[in-house]
Amino acid sequence: MNPLPLIDETPVYRLHWRIPALGIAQIVAWGSLYYAIAVLAAPMADALQLSKTLIFGGFTVALLVSGALSPWAGRRIDRDGGRSTLAFSALAGGLAFALLASATGMWTYLLAWMVAGCAMGFGLYDAVMAVLNRLAPGARYRRAVTALTLFGGFASTVFWPLSHFLVINTDWRMTCQIYALLLWGLCLPLYLLAIPRLTPAPIVPRAADAPAPPVRSRRRFAALAAAFALVSFAFSVLSAHLIDLLGDAGISSSDAILIGAAFGPMQVAARVVEYVFAPHLRAVTVGRIAFVLMAAALLTLSAVDGQRWLAFGFALLYGASNGILTIVRGTVPAELFGREAYGALLGELARPSFVAKSVAPLLFALLLSLGVSHGGAMLGLAAVGALALIAFELARYRT
Repeated sequence: MNPLPLIDETPVYRLHWRIPALGIAQIVAWGSLYYAIAVLAAPMADALQLSKTLIFGGFTVALLVSGALSPWAGRRIDRDGGRSTLAFSALAGGLAFALLASATGMWTYLLAWMVAGCAMGFGLYDAVMAVLNRLAPGARYRRAVTALTLFGGFASTVFWPLSHFLVINTDWRMTCQIYALLLWGLCLPLYLLAIPRLTPAPIVPRAADAPAPPVRSRRRFAALAAAFALVSFAFSVLSAHLIDLLGDAGISSSDAILIGAAFGPMQVAARVVEYVFAPHLRAVTVGRIAFVLMAAALLTLSAVDGQRWLAFGFALLYGASNGILTIVRGTVPAELFGREAYGALLGELARPSFVAKSVAPLLFALLLSLGVSHGGAMLGLAAVGALALIAFELARYRT
């Protein structure tokens, strides 16, 4: 039996092996570029004699750069299929970690994160989903997105423990060197192998008397972008600060690592459920479920206060929500706005999210340094989750 029975093979694009190849590359890209900072921040701050605020400021710079580049990357993928774009992201990511490994102070550290921002803008989920828009036309696209994210869900599960192990047994510089080699030696060949050379999409000029293409609802677009940006803010805060926040809430560092590692299996489990039931549910319905789970997860986190069972309950809710939200980002825009120039559309939607991701770790670090209590910070995140749900309901209203 075909392991992916609902993803059809075509004579040209055999998705049954292309998607696993892309998925493995996404595990490495997300795990190194996005998740590793939570473990590497403390030893980097000590070695470079920089404040944690400045350490997370470098991560902020990377996310700002990626947000600025994302629409351009989407348009480029619409034209040529994305092979060169994803290959460039792997090259840039490896270079970023090589620069981090040799950083000696603030300016070389920030330069490394600027290069990492180029890798993020050209090589994370928004870019790969735009590639799938070319490889999996029609109804196969939604299942292809879900199948891809089944792999990516293991990024935190693999890379938080891996980063912790490498830092303890080597040091943070050697860890960065290993990640550079993974991006160059594994991600780059996988992208070149899995993404075929596609004929550039023709640019068809519109006749002067032809009707204008449908205009996307600005209010709906703004509401959806706001919903994605708000959950991105919460996601970025938790990706960078979760271990410290759980520690402040009375959870040991070993339990905090275990809780973070639990996100991946829950993401995958939720995506399997979505994969099974997707034919029976609209994408916006799946989106509503995901946003409700996110709001519930953040509310649960605010009540942890040393109770391990609540901390693991948060991990279950948050992992399931984040797993489905990754799919929602790639499928709901298609249902609301269509798939014409889809890479550009995803890039436009991603820009506010990247800005929110970029300011979140630094802003949160500043708030904590100013003496904001753990309880107040967690309640603030719970409010962010509630606002994201409201924004999504406005976007899907009367769909």
